[in-house]
Amino acid sequence: MITSLFRKSTPLNYSLVILGVIGFFFLYQIQHATGDNSRVIIIEKSLVFGAILVSIFTANFIIKKNGLGKDSAYTVLFYFLFMLFFPSVWNDFSLIVSNFFILLALRRLVSLQSLKAPKEKIFDASLWIFVASVFHFWSILYIILVFIAILFHMARDYRNWVLPFVAFFTTLSIYLLVALIFDKNWIENLMTQMTVDYKINYFVTVYQNLALSIYATIGVFFVFSQLLTLSNRPQILHSSYRKIISAFVIGIIVFVISPNKSNDLLVFTIGPLAMMATSHIEMAQIKWQKEVALSVIILCGIFAFFSQL
Repeated sequence: MITSLFRKSTPLNYSLVILGVIGFFFLYQIQHATGDNSRVIIIEKSLVFGAILVSIFTANFIIKKNGLGKDSAYTVLFYFLFMLFFPSVWNDFSLIVSNFFILLALRRLVSLQSLKAPKEKIFDASLWIFVASVFHFWSILYIILVFIAILFHMARDYRNWVLPFVAFFTTLSIYLLVALIFDKNWIENLMTQMTVDYKINYFVTVYQNLALSIYATIGVFFVFSQLLTLSNRPQILHSSYRKIISAFVIGIIVFVISPNKSNDLLVFTIGPLAMMATSHIEMAQIKWQKEVALSVIILCGIFAFFSQL
């Protein structure tokens, strides 16, 4: 029944997801209200909420625009459900904004399969990644995905390999200029993020550990499903699916090496995982298997959310 409801993208489906985001977002904010209702806090929370919604529909756009899925609403649904596993990220301005820019970069890189305006897309994707690194430094690792995309599509043109470096110096110059004008501490704050921490001992409650374990199991399942069914998909789309898998893997690396570790850092994996989950559900032939997979994820997501409030 649930899979049938979201099998087609309709205003009703999108409205249900938007209402879900609104409900859970405000529920989390109410439970973690600090009493500080200053204008800055309100603006920040509004930006977080807006970035979450735009990120959800950006992931959906990537799937539809590049022919990686059918005309369904599964991607927006899965994105929303996976966010429930890490409720504290709903309050993390830096990670939400950084992830939004990474999705913008992924949108440009996946669309490289059309070979239209490749240099503009490579530069744009690189620029978005470096902008994302301003909010969370280790998201800079996604620049690896740019070079992977170049290798897939246009490795022979040396100018394509130079463009990411042009984007880097462009972003660096603008950032330093703005920091020197407004607040020099921005430079120091960014440099403090340039550390590595492999320790995974940050769990405050057993429910955080449980949410991570369930999410990791779901991630492994959909990654292997994507890899095993790749040969059954159109040859022209193989590079796009590989880029999505690579984006997920890079997100895991960002989580592993980032300091100030928390489950929230897995937000970088949510977009790619939602796309892979969509691909799995749309390709599955047996209806009851779809229903079971989706129902389990819904129940696990809701449980993870409320257990960590």
